[in-house]
This record gives sequence, structure tokens and C-alpha cells, in this order.
Amino acid sequence: MAWSTRELAELAGCTVKTVRYYHEIGLLDEPEREPNGYKRYEVRHLTRLLQIKRLTALGVPLAQVAAMGTDPDGRASVFQAIDAELEATVERLQNIRRELAVLSQPGASPDVPAGFSGVAESLRDNDRALLTIYAELFSDESMDAVRQTLEARPNPALDEEFRDLPEDADEATRQALAERIAPLIDAATDHSVTLEPKAATPGRARAALSAAGHALQALYNPAQLDVLRRAHLISQADGDAHKADPA
Repeated sequence: MAWSTRELAELAGCTVKTVRYYHEIGLLDEPEREPNGYKRYEVRHLTRLLQIKRLTALGVPLAQVAAMGTDPDGRASVFQAIDAELEATVERLQNIRRELAVLSQPGASPDVPAGFSGVAESLRDNDRALLTIYAELFSDESMDAVRQTLEARPNPALDEEFRDLPEDADEATRQALAERIAPLIDAATDHSVTLEPKAATPGRARAALSAAGHALQALYNPAQLDVLRRAHLISQADGDAHKADPA
């Protein structure tokens, strides 16, 4: 029994173009031709074509199909690599499904990172933008601490006063606001919010911190940034004083 190119392609569930391409790249041997010039494929060609089809369906690149040969160890390493890639893909898809489930809940917002929908209503556009950037740059533990602080909201009126602070606010206004904010910096959570970059290398960690600094400067006006700086200095000084004199 022998088949034409079209018949072989139909049997294997592929196209004539695919069969010809496999000939071109050396994956499928050319069959002998009949006196009339037509190719006549045999069982061995169908078997090889079905093997190629199965391997590519499993995710094996054509270049690796050609290189696999009959080496069992080589084949095993290829399959293991593909399995590892699939495991990563499955994990990514599971994470996507979890996030979609969260976003499907009433009141959920796609403008803030997962887990922050509960505080999204009280945030302004610049706050949401900063959270989105932070979630990409900093660890899950860091973002949990940020979320806890936002959920606590010890003084919503003070939050709004800070957000409404004009960039030309005078020295006295900045200092007074900083002194009111300072006690709340660590009060909302049991521990201070320390932003730890996700980056695995020191260079990338520095880049993450630099990007966060640029984001702050772009999203908040100079007076707001100055108030935050002053508040942190006051809070740090109060903490040092407490350590020195715990009584």
C-alpha cells in the first residue's frame, strides 16, 4: 500500500504544505517516485509523520525533534525541559485565575494590585498608580504591610489633608502636618513598612528603588514629598529616643 502526498497528509491530519516543509528541513525522508514522477509514501513515512506530529503537539520544537535521534538520555532531557516550562505555565495560569476570581467580586478594581480592592475607593489616581508600580517592584510581604497600613486608616481626615496639600504650602504648614502624620507611620501595623525589592541581584534591587523614587517624584508634589520626609525623620527620632529610654 502506498499513498500520495495528499493522501498521506490527510491520514496524518496535517497539510500537504507541512509534509513538504518537513522534507525541506530533513525531518521526513523523501519517498521514491514512480515512473510518472509522483511520490509514493509507505508505512514508514506515515509512522514518522505521526511521530513528528505527536512530538510537536507535546511542545517539542522542530529543531529539537531533528536532534533527538535515538538517544534516550537526550530525549529525556528535552521532555524534562518542556515539562518544567509547562509547570511554570500552569502556575502562571493558576495565578491569573485567582486574580480574575478576585476581580470578579463586587467592588473589585482593576486599577490596583490584587488584594487592594478593599481600599481602592479611598485612593486617588496617583495613589493607585504608585501601588501598581510598587506591586511590580517589591515583595509580596512588603505589599502586605502596605495593604495593612491602608486598611487600618487611623485618620482618614488627615489622609485627605495630605492629598490636598498644595505644592506651595508654607514651612509651618508642612511641619505641622508632618508632626501629625509621624505617630501614624508605624501605628497602623505591628511593624514598620519596609519595602524589599523582588530583584534577586543587588543591581536590580538598586534599579527598583530608583524607579520607586522616580515614581514618587512624578506622582506627588514637592510639598507632599517634603512632608513625608519630615514625618519619617520625626518617627525615626522618636523611635530612637524610645530605645534609649524605654521607661
